[in-house]
Amino acid sequence: QVQLVESGGGLVQAGGSLRLSCTASERTFSSYGMGWFRQAPGKEREFVAAIRWSGTSTFYANSVKGRFTISRDNAKNTVYLQMNSLKPEDTAVYYCARPRTSINYYLRSSYDTWGQGTQVTVSS
Repeated sequence: QVQLVESGGGLVQAGGSLRLSCTASERTFSSYGMGWFRQAPGKEREFVAAIRWSGTSTFYANSVKGRFTISRDNAKNTVYLQMNSLKPEDTAVYYCARPRTSINYYLRSSYDTWGQGTQVTVSS
């Protein structure tokens, strides 16, 4: 069973930046797309960004487009989420996830393996 471990969360002021990392425990990492989701208190877990196994295609939620960038390093079994121009509404627990299907990266139901999450707090 693959394990996903996120890191890089923390407290940052509005307008600041953070880079999240997610490292997978299996070498098959490079065969899968990867996604990032987030969940704020009292809200549903929502899609943030995803990337195909090759890194050639990326997908973003409208709320983060132009501010966040997803990338991956298959040699390191790691996917990244660079978050710039952070806003208080970006405050959430961020999860990386591996999809079981590449049909629709935007859907939570496409993913079957999740990390434990990392907290991102943006102060105003």
